Amino acid sequence: MPRPSSLTERAYREVRKELLTCRLAPGERLNIKDTADMLGVSLGAVREALSRLTSEGFVLPDKQRGFRAAPTSIDELQDLVRVRLDVERKCLRRSIKVGDAAWEDAVIAAGEALNRASLPSEGMDRIGEEYSEAHSAFHAALVSACDSPWLGKLRELLYSQSERYRQGAGILVLAERDVADEHEKLKDAALARDGDRAAALLEDHIIKTASAIAAAAKLSRPGG
Repeated sequence: MPRPSSLTERAYREVRKELLTCRLAPGERLNIKDTADMLGVSLGAVREALSRLTSEGFVLPDKQRGFRAAPTSIDELQDLVRVRLDVERKCLRRSIKVGDAAWEDAVIAAGEALNRASLPSEGMDRIGEEYSEAHSAFHAALVSACDSPWLGKLRELLYSQSERYRQGAGILVLAERDVADEHEKLKDAALARDGDRAAALLEDHIIKTASAIAAAAKLSRPGG
């Protein structure tokens, strides 16, 4: 029989995935019993998972003693982008400075995997799981040599919050951009140990995505 802790972890991972892909839409109420039945776990496991997701900002307590997926807004997105840029640029610069041959190999491999991943095609309204996972792995590889655990944890949380916005906007965030070229230039600058250029390319990449998200997702201001 699975241990309660493993059931809670599975509930956490599954609900988090639903939130990040926006299959649980921002503001949508989460039914604890339905979630427990779907996952085959106890109500307690789901409650613990939702409490953990609340601490990470993905879920909010509902006034009626339940939970809701955290809403999205243009103000939060702008703040998220500012903080993410501060943290991710530091992680990237540190990785470039201290990364060894294993780090270089990881960046190259992640870049190749991203190139092989299927880009969304015209007419699709969501970014596919294969591409999302490869994209996440590529950005994680770039900063994987950063030797500050706290920066790494913050960076991972901020990336995940950004992913929720990116998935919510769908493939429109990739429209009219050569995203593959953006990633290639970013990879090349990192491997060339050019911290200034890599940081500038990363900033441009993230800001372009945020601008596309804001235009595509029709985000509202709080109370709007």
